[in-house]
Parts: sequence; C-alpha cells; structure tokens
Amino acid sequence: MVSVLYAVAGYFFLLLTVRVLKRRAGSGISMLDFVLIFLIGGVIILGTMAQDRSMTNATCIVITIGFLHRTVAWAKSKSPKVGALVDGVPLVLLDRGKARREVMDHMRITDLDLEIAARAARVPSTDQVDYAVLERNGSISIFPRQ
Repeated sequence: MVSVLYAVAGYFFLLLTVRVLKRRAGSGISMLDFVLIFLIGGVIILGTMAQDRSMTNATCIVITIGFLHRTVAWAKSKSPKVGALVDGVPLVLLDRGKARREVMDHMRITDLDLEIAARAARVPSTDQVDYAVLERNGSISIFPRQ
C-alpha cells in the first residue's frame, strides 16, 4: 500500500516538475504524456530493483498511475482551468510581425527558432510572418501575412 501512495505522490511531483520545464523539451509530446512515460518507467525499475520485487506490487502501481492519468485527462477535458494549469496556454511570440522579446526570452526561443518554424510552414522569412504562437505542446504555429 505504501508503494501506491509513493506512486500517487510521484505522479503529481513529476507533473509539477515537467510543467515547470520549458515547453521546448516537450515538443511533439504533451506534458501529461511525459509524466506517464517517466513514472511508469521508474515504477518498472523500482519493481525490479527495490526490496519488494512482486509483480502484484508493480501491477498495483501501474494501475494507480493509469487511473491518475485518466482522471487528470478527464479533468482537463471538463475544465479549461485545469488544462491551462497542467499544459499551460499558447503564447504569442510575434504579434503583427513584431517580436515579443520578453516572452521569447522567458521561453528561450531565439530568432533562429522562429526562422526554422517559418520555413517549415513554407514561409521564406520571418519578415512575412504576421503571428507566431508557441503552442501548448511546444510547437510553433506560423500565420503568414496576407
């Protein structure tokens, strides 16, 4: 039973830790999925390395983590505030072609990152970008000038 309580505490600790990390580390994968991957991996290691090597203990922990993951995902779908708390909100990096330096510096986004995102969106230069948005999953959305 103690292991299950450790798993619950570990889940929320990792959720907080991953949320505090900058979005760039999670590009292409949601923060919630990061938590799930790391925690289940840790549980498997604990199940084989700790004193209690029983499959029952490891199974109970994995089921608990899966239940917590589903509960947090459900809460995110029901409440935008929970979604914003867990995943964050999109941030505008370029507003009508002008860089928002305070946001870019805080999120450690460089001009080169914006140029790469623009090229990926088939826009030759950031001079032709009206808006650039850092999405919740770490990707950069580009909205070219009309």
